Amino acid sequence: MSARRPVRVAALALCACVLADPGFAQKAAMPAADARQKEVLRIAQEVRKQILSLPQYGVFDNLSFGIRQNTVILRGAASRPTLKSSAENVVKKIEGVESVENEIDVLPLSPNDDRIRAAVYVSIYGYGPLQRYTSNRGGGRTGLSVARAAGGITADPPMGFHAIHIIVKNGNVTLAGVVDNEGDLAIAEMRANSVNGVFSVQNELQVARKKK
Repeated sequence: MSARRPVRVAALALCACVLADPGFAQKAAMPAADARQKEVLRIAQEVRKQILSLPQYGVFDNLSFGIRQNTVILRGAASRPTLKSSAENVVKKIEGVESVENEIDVLPLSPNDDRIRAAVYVSIYGYGPLQRYTSNRGGGRTGLSVARAAGGITADPPMGFHAIHIIVKNGNVTLAGVVDNEGDLAIAEMRANSVNGVFSVQNELQVARKKK
């Protein structure tokens, strides 16, 4: 999912050896640190690629990860248990990864949350100014089948690119992803808040940095 929201990488800690001669230690540590940084970057890029390519990863999920030594820590929220297990399985196979700590939160199965997901999806992606944030052109309603709109959207989520991810847990909504400007960020929150039955909206959307 190259166009989807990038997976966040937690801060990376690099260890360096301290030798008896401070000057020698500094010179010796630099190549080792550079090599380690390149290795961590390679692993991070591969983890991101593998997670975003998972067919289960969609608009109602939001995953992130961190790297500690040769351990990858998976975090975030998954609307289906299969995404949690699939993410762990693909990351385990990456060269250089020795272990995986899977801290992904599987969202509870709830018909009411399913209804809210469908309604928030339509409210956001069915609104003209926000339609450019999905590849399902024509609005949110065209992205939902009758079965999806009636319920069961978690098991059959809309396909394609979605810049704004909609996470629902016990009636509480979290918006995550990247938008072009502060106006769209505020509009997305307002549209989510307008849905009947939504208890709260946590807006974690970020505004894209403009290229200089």
